[in-house]
Amino acid sequence: MCSPCLECLLNNTDRTITFNEGFMKFLSLLFPIFITLISTISLANSVSSPDADLLLFNGKIYTLDEKQPWVEAVAVKDGDIVFVGNLSEAKTWLGKNTKQQDLNGKMLLPGFIDSHAHPVMGGAYVRSLSLDSFAGPKHWYQQIAEYAKQNPQAKVIFGYGFLASAFGPQGPSSAMLDKIVSDRPVYLMDEGFHGAWANSKAMELLAVNKNTPDPEPGFSYYKRDKSGIPTGYLLEATATDGIEKLDIININTVALGTADVINIMNSYGITAVFDAGASDVESLQMNVLQKVEQQGDMTIRMVASHMIGHADKAKDAIDIVLKKRKSSKHDMYHINTLKIMNDGTIEGKTAGMFEDYQGEPGNNGVTVFSQRQMNTLIAEASAENIDVHIHALGERAITETLNAIELVRKDSSQDNSTSRYAICHIQVMTNNDVKRFATLNVIAQSTPLWASYDEFGKEFVSDDQFNRYFRFNSLKEAGVKMSFGSDFPATGAGSLGMSPIFNMEIGHNRQTPEQENAPIQPGKHERLDIATLIKGYTIDGAYQMHMDKQIGSIEVGKKADFVILDKNLFEVDRYDIHKVKVLETILGGQVVFSNN
Repeated sequence: MCSPCLECLLNNTDRTITFNEGFMKFLSLLFPIFITLISTISLANSVSSPDADLLLFNGKIYTLDEKQPWVEAVAVKDGDIVFVGNLSEAKTWLGKNTKQQDLNGKMLLPGFIDSHAHPVMGGAYVRSLSLDSFAGPKHWYQQIAEYAKQNPQAKVIFGYGFLASAFGPQGPSSAMLDKIVSDRPVYLMDEGFHGAWANSKAMELLAVNKNTPDPEPGFSYYKRDKSGIPTGYLLEATATDGIEKLDIININTVALGTADVINIMNSYGITAVFDAGASDVESLQMNVLQKVEQQGDMTIRMVASHMIGHADKAKDAIDIVLKKRKSSKHDMYHINTLKIMNDGTIEGKTAGMFEDYQGEPGNNGVTVFSQRQMNTLIAEASAENIDVHIHALGERAITETLNAIELVRKDSSQDNSTSRYAICHIQVMTNNDVKRFATLNVIAQSTPLWASYDEFGKEFVSDDQFNRYFRFNSLKEAGVKMSFGSDFPATGAGSLGMSPIFNMEIGHNRQTPEQENAPIQPGKHERLDIATLIKGYTIDGAYQMHMDKQIGSIEVGKKADFVILDKNLFEVDRYDIHKVKVLETILGGQVVFSNN
């Protein structure tokens, strides 16, 4: 049967209707269709208008899209990228309200991604004393004295950034601080936030003495002298517990500080961050994020985690992550990842190693979770499609973590899991585990700044281990995805440690910037190329955060998150990379930082 048409109506002998009656009936059938068609066309024009809000052109635009790595122009509409390509085609997106931004030869990249930081925890410290981790005790004493003088109303002299290894095997002591400040408590976290240095007044307020038990001997404990008296150097949970007991932070100060951290990140070109755990401010995490958002200060995309660092926390960990994943979903932040703290640090001699630490027979560090516990945690997370981020700094901790992931990869019942796994810090690694990262599709996450020469830590490890520090190029050659972040406030170098560009120079050279003839951290062959470093701060960071479909490269359909630099990173001298300036940071098409 044919569809209704004018000829059929006219030749229909079964109906005794006049021409006019048939024609009018025909029109009455067509009218609703006509109106619907006109409405559809009108709606399509209003939604898909070719007029862009922003057109960026005439620059070195590096997209991180393998299909077209370099382009001439990018168009943005409603916070999304709508065009990437050559300038002649981009002109079709011009409208009377389109902002045209001539880059004048500057470099445009996707917004940088910090794939491991602690912006909420860092918010508690960013306004406190920041010690120069590239300096030594003599300079730190001067900084502490000056800060105390400038802050006479501070009830506690609080700060961070010292390097415990600079004081030798015993670490720092209360007596050292007492010579500078004795009338007020002084409490300082180390550069990795795994240890604390307290003066006698602080130790008194904490009620720590010879009879105080160590929570976890050999890992979370008080360093003691030969008589068993605590020296003033606290490690792991004893250090973070002291912050709470001294009542140093609250929700208002943390929210204010978190906004400061986000602003600093924006100034370094960062538009997204993975929060690797709120640590000692875990109970404030949700309220702080809500408060920062309400204040209009959430100018960064954040994926956050629930962190566990004690074996007794494993039982409820998955349930807590699931609850936070459900209740925290927001346009700009989401707590959806499990962070597992599985060992300590080299300087604290608590990182899990295969060899004993130099000068300490019988001490090869610790792993917080047994192999069986780690196996269970990874499997349970995988079953719930939860991404997992594991702190494993020492070679043994890395191996045991990979063992647990390998079991999940071999379990056919987990084949449909969407979980992604990242092992962070990865300071000392075996040859075999480099290959296993690739085989098991595990993301290697680290901080390039730490790959500068470690003159103090060298005393604690064997020569072989020292030569296997931060194996970035070996991982790249093996085909491993690498993501990079600051670990702020545990980076060292204060807020400068957040700068991806500063980190890139160190990752590229394995030397400290602006130090003439600075020693190269072995092995020199682990120096990483600029293209891979940029990937680690963009698309591979986005992959780790499970946001590679939304951010990390300049492609149509992704968020319009960009950073504009004054120079092309591929063209500057290797020792001048840290001098490259961020001119502008754009989030969703809106400027959140400008250097003009």
